[in-house]
Order: sequence, then structure tokens, then C-alpha cells
Amino acid sequence: MRLRFHFRWVPFIAAAVVVSVGLSLGNWQLNRAEQKRALQQQMMARAEFEPISLNALPENHISEEFRRITAEGEFISSWAVYLENRPYQGKAGFYLLMPFKLSGSEQSVLVLRGWFPRDAMDRERIPEIASPKGVIRIEGRVRASTGKLMQLGEAAVLQPGVIAQNVDVAEFARASKLSLPNFIIEQSSDTADGLVRDWPIPSVGIDKHKAYAFQWYGLSVVAALFFLYHLATKSFPQTSGALNLPGVKQQIEILRDEWGVPHISAQNEHDLMFAIGFAHAQD
Repeated sequence: MRLRFHFRWVPFIAAAVVVSVGLSLGNWQLNRAEQKRALQQQMMARAEFEPISLNALPENHISEEFRRITAEGEFISSWAVYLENRPYQGKAGFYLLMPFKLSGSEQSVLVLRGWFPRDAMDRERIPEIASPKGVIRIEGRVRASTGKLMQLGEAAVLQPGVIAQNVDVAEFARASKLSLPNFIIEQSSDTADGLVRDWPIPSVGIDKHKAYAFQWYGLSVVAALFFLYHLATKSFPQTSGALNLPGVKQQIEILRDEWGVPHISAQNEHDLMFAIGFAHAQD
């Protein structure tokens, strides 16, 4: 039997739109993954550079993020701020954020000194954390911010000793009246204070974009297969079996040859015309 496919515009246009959108968004996600891969390589390259000295840089200089950096000066322990909801290895805890006054300058810089666990009974019970006295040299990594978590409820007023969810550098500068560059330092050097400095590796989301691309490409494939299935199932005539149709007076027989040409046998003219119309409708 020769199969005859009947092209229909509406399913074709719908499938073409879905396939086109799916391919476009899939390609966009792959492009984003490549951009993130380049960013990751840039991060790794900067981490291998020799550390730069913040004291030798011009005031308000914007350093490259993830670059290793050193600073000489002393901590302003009276302006300690505690960032909550910073888990480490499954334990709840805080990051200690503290300004660091640069030697020979009026400028300071915000330093994430490290992580410490939260008191299980009372979140506001902060342990005594030693701060180095006098001028010291610290080393760390440049970061653009302390990170941004979802803020539930009203943000705490920024003041010395406050427990906060998020802290913006500009906001800290206004509250403390300190001159701060628009970046922070994640401290890596040890200052004998018991803080954990196992900083999380930033996730650039390469795998996430690849997964999204796979989903969009999969949608395109499904749309194309659905159109082909619709084309096939709606095009094949029923060539075997029996049908009980209203309006038929006596038995009709429709046989199709190897080319799909119908051969009709009917016992009256009414049924013959009906059968011819039925075969035409199938084709």
C-alpha cells in the first residue's frame, strides 16, 4: 500500500515555533556556559598571580576579583560585624567581618576574617575572638562582595557588633565613616584567632547552563517527533477491519491494492456513493 501524507499548516507552524525557540534558548545556554568557563579559567589564572600589595595601590583602586592581595595595617576590632547563615560542613555559623586600617593611609578595607560556629542555644551569644594587636600583614583574595543571601524580614541596622544577613560595602562605609574601596578581602593568612578560613570555591554554574541547554534541545526534539507522529497517524487510512457507519444500508467492501487505490463493492447506488466519499475522505 502506498502511504499518503497530508501536510497541515497549523501543527507544522506550532512545531516549527517550539523547535526554533528550543534551539535558540539551548544555544544561548551553551554560550553562557562557555562564558562561565572563560570566567572560571580567568579566576584560576588570577589565583596563580603573585599577590599585589594594597598599600602600594592608589586610593580607591579597584582590584581584579580573585586576585591574591596583601595588606599591612591593623584591625579596627571595635567595628566587628557578624554575618549569619554561613554554614560550614553542615554546621551553622558566622563570618566575622572587620575593617582593616592600612598603614600610612586614611583608607581601610573590609576583611572577612573567617568562620566560627554559632551557639546552638543562643544565636546572639558570640564567643570572644582575639584580634591581633598593632600593625600586622595579612594575605587573602579579592572579592567583589560578602555575598548576597535572601533577606527575610527587616535588615538589621548596621552598627558595631551587629548580627546581619547581608552587608554592602558602601553601606558599611556610610555607617562607620571609614574610607573603603569597593571590594573586600577574604583572609587566608593565619592570625592565631581560631577562625576557619576554608573559603568556598565560587560556583560559576557551568553544569547548570549545560543542563538547561539539554532541556531546551530535548523540547525541540519532542516537538519535532510530535509533529511527525501527528503527520503519520493522521495520514494513514484504515485499510483493514470493519466499521459500523450510520447511513449505510447494506454491506460495503473497500479493498486497496498495493498502490493504495481503492476498489469498492456495494449492493446499491446509495452505498456506492457513500463508499466513494468515504475513500476520498481517507485519502
